[in-house]
Amino acid sequence: MECLVELGWAGTTTVVVAERAGVSRGAQLHHFRTRGELVAAAVEYVGAQRAGDMLTRAEQLRETADRTTAVVEFITDFFVGNQFAAALELWVAARTDPELKQLVVPLEARLGRECHRIAVTLLDADERRPGVREAVQATLDLARGLALANQLTDDGPRRRRIIRQWSRMLETTLRTEE
Repeated sequence: MECLVELGWAGTTTVVVAERAGVSRGAQLHHFRTRGELVAAAVEYVGAQRAGDMLTRAEQLRETADRTTAVVEFITDFFVGNQFAAALELWVAARTDPELKQLVVPLEARLGRECHRIAVTLLDADERRPGVREAVQATLDLARGLALANQLTDDGPRRRRIIRQWSRMLETTLRTEE
């Protein structure tokens, strides 16, 4: 993951990763035949770890006065990190690499479902109500878009304003009775 963040997809070779990990090239090849397999496994592992950490840290949000805003900030902060930068490198490379795309698409689907499940839990959202599922997914999509905007420059002040506005709109969707 560090290699993807620091060196990008082009610089993240299996040789560099094996050197940084302190393992022989043979040991690395024994577990991962290709660079795509190695990087996809790393992204999946770190994604699962971060999702678990996210749920643990989320307990602090239960007592927050403006819980919806706190959750949206929390979700956005999750995406505005190195894991997203690494995943972005992988997505861009997979766009034009059919072999890598076969690894990345199912991985992203699994991680996306897990993020959605966590968001539903954190927001205490009832997806049986019309529009709620879409609003939760829009929250995740917004968070990813804000993380993308943050890749080249610190977008914090603008991001905070957007989060506050979106949270008000989301709260209306989540809590309005039919």
